[in-house]
Amino acid sequence: MDYQVFQRDTPARGKVLVSGHARVECDRAEARLTGDWAPVTLDRAAGTFRVEVAAAAGGFYRLEVRLLLRGKQVAETSVAHVGVGEVFVIAGQSNATNYGEVKQQTKSGMVTAFSGDDWRLANDPQPGVQDNSKNGSFIPAFGDALYEKYRVPIGVACVGHGSTSVRQWLPKGERMTAEPTMTRFVTGVGPGVWESSGQLFDGMMRRIQQLGPRGFRALLWHQGESDAHQTPEHDITAAEYRRLLELVIRASRREAGWDFPWMVAQASYHTPDDPRCQPIREAQASLWKAGIALEGPDTDQLTGDNRQNGGRGVHFSDQGLQAHGRLWAEKVEQWLDR
Repeated sequence: MDYQVFQRDTPARGKVLVSGHARVECDRAEARLTGDWAPVTLDRAAGTFRVEVAAAAGGFYRLEVRLLLRGKQVAETSVAHVGVGEVFVIAGQSNATNYGEVKQQTKSGMVTAFSGDDWRLANDPQPGVQDNSKNGSFIPAFGDALYEKYRVPIGVACVGHGSTSVRQWLPKGERMTAEPTMTRFVTGVGPGVWESSGQLFDGMMRRIQQLGPRGFRALLWHQGESDAHQTPEHDITAAEYRRLLELVIRASRREAGWDFPWMVAQASYHTPDDPRCQPIREAQASLWKAGIALEGPDTDQLTGDNRQNGGRGVHFSDQGLQAHGRLWAEKVEQWLDR
């Protein structure tokens, strides 16, 4: 697809999957990104073709495909922008989606987004989110910072949903003993017991499965605000938060069929007067210390002018979205460079 980014295998190399269907009679298919034409495996009976084309990390390349019959070209097509670089899935609540104060755009033009149906430049609002949010995100700044460092295209697939608790991200049928503040995606099944619908988890897994095994570098998780500072009837302990998020992580890896990395932020910001919920922060950090997840950025430090409405909101301002993106990029870079 146009603007598709494939996860590189090594710092220098990767592969581009080329597949399609021939609508005309042919006996040969060929493809090229650069240089000479390369043969593509063709099933003449089914009219389908498929090949993985090795490529240097980078892009955007122009992919060309042609079909031949008895040595003569009978059809051709091309895709203008194909990259080999770094790909990330992004999940969590509103600060992982499009709730920022100002829509952002990629300055490099080398950051793209996958909606589940197509790829495009990652200008806000980000496609593919599960909440239909329409404002700004940290993703253009994040991708631009990574591109500046690595000089390869950056792809993202965002599947977040605003105002969600970790409880609402559980697989279908998993139960909890405290109802989230927002009651979507959970159902009461008895006195003091609720059950997850699995809708958000399933939406996340669809994108993960579309990208395929080793098809992205890591999942970036930014969530916690809706589990921090809650009233007693909606509150969960730090131990319960950690248990539930670990359950989501392990279930996602099991269903995906490979142990992809999760990078978990410290995120518990509530108000300017109450910017940190230490128990939730400690629960998030405990996943790093146990080796279950990688250490993400501490975004609770983004206070004052970094928050919308002159510092009074929980979502990020224009300045804050830029800072949020840089914080994520710094953590990803530290990990990749190791």
